[in-house]
Amino acid sequence: MKKIAILVVALLIGGVTYSQKMITRAGEIKFDATVPGALDEVIGNNTTVSSLFDKTSGELVVQGMVKSFKFKSPLMEEHFNENYLESDKLPKTSFKGKVVGFNGKSGSYDVEGDLTIHGVTNKVKTKMSVTSDGGILISGSFTIKLADYKIDVPSLAKKTLAETAKITLKLPLENK
Repeated sequence: MKKIAILVVALLIGGVTYSQKMITRAGEIKFDATVPGALDEVIGNNTTVSSLFDKTSGELVVQGMVKSFKFKSPLMEEHFNENYLESDKLPKTSFKGKVVGFNGKSGSYDVEGDLTIHGVTNKVKTKMSVTSDGGILISGSFTIKLADYKIDVPSLAKKTLAETAKITLKLPLENK
């Protein structure tokens, strides 16, 4: 009887801990490096982004495959993968950080951590919207300098490819 009681308590504690983690494999990242006023848009969308969020600690991990970004133009997609992000050598992009002060309620929160693109990791900090309604939706955007991630913009491409990119995230998370 004592062993059964211990097992039940362990399962209950495990269940509470287990339910604090939320996951998605259908997150979205939008990469926009369009030069204002340019004829061509440099916008890639990735809708197969994985993410894990711990509601208790606020820890957030996001990972996407570079080759999963889709562009309007196949040539632009080829340049993105082969020339700029070298996706064969550096196939993943990731973020490891925290939603600071998350208390389970919807609102605007600081999100800070390490963003890795093109094999280069930099600290980032931005505001994100967190909506808590059954599941959790984390969304927002921030701007990066491509040079900070050793992504070179050749002089011929400067009319269409900006030196900065706006990164937009949308992470619809559900209980694990």
